[in-house]
Amino acid sequence: MKINIHRSDTRGISNHGWLNSHHTYSFSSYQNPERMGFGALRIINDDVVQPEMGFGMHAHENMEIISIPLTGSLQHKDSMGNQHVIEAGEVQIMSAGTGITHSEYNHSTTHAVSFLQIWVLPKKLNIEPRYEQKRFDVTQRKNKFQIIVSPNGMQGSLSINQDAYFSMIEFTEDLSKDYELYREGNGVYLFVITGSVNVNGTCLTERDGAEVTEISNLQLKGQKGAQLLCVEIPL
Repeated sequence: MKINIHRSDTRGISNHGWLNSHHTYSFSSYQNPERMGFGALRIINDDVVQPEMGFGMHAHENMEIISIPLTGSLQHKDSMGNQHVIEAGEVQIMSAGTGITHSEYNHSTTHAVSFLQIWVLPKKLNIEPRYEQKRFDVTQRKNKFQIIVSPNGMQGSLSINQDAYFSMIEFTEDLSKDYELYREGNGVYLFVITGSVNVNGTCLTERDGAEVTEISNLQLKGQKGAQLLCVEIPL
């Protein structure tokens, strides 16, 4: 097994006042030839948006876009007619396909919103644009992997146009868990949201990430209070 660590302080930063964004991979003004993506995983942006601020209407095509609010809520509007508020505990996915425009604003007038936005290259190009949003029972990720995104919507997850699987786990006690691949040959990107997780002897702390390949036995030892996102992705 191979592990490539991304410490939180090695990410790119874009601070515009209203937006403070950390980029795991090259995005916007942050361009790093050694950070151009991980297989079909193209972007992991860790965003904080100030009250009533946000991204005006902008376009995407042929990209799978997943948004995961961590605290607060987002106001979403798009060219398909969707107008929704996405809150912590919910997950949103858009298949941009042949083209979509959308906007994202902090829904609150008083509190910042923190969210992850992840871009995945699609399996099929030029599909009809699609939108899904779902609230997940976060108690179902305590000390076990809760799948939130998958190719076929398995176990109530959101569907993605790629052979990718997103799972979240929250450790309520010091515990070891083995992650088992859904698809042989995939890699796994680990992103620690809070706390610390030991990955086969390597300690990751808050907002650290790791690319894991050539997986045989991926053992994760989470400390109490740790929250982890696992993105299994075709390489």
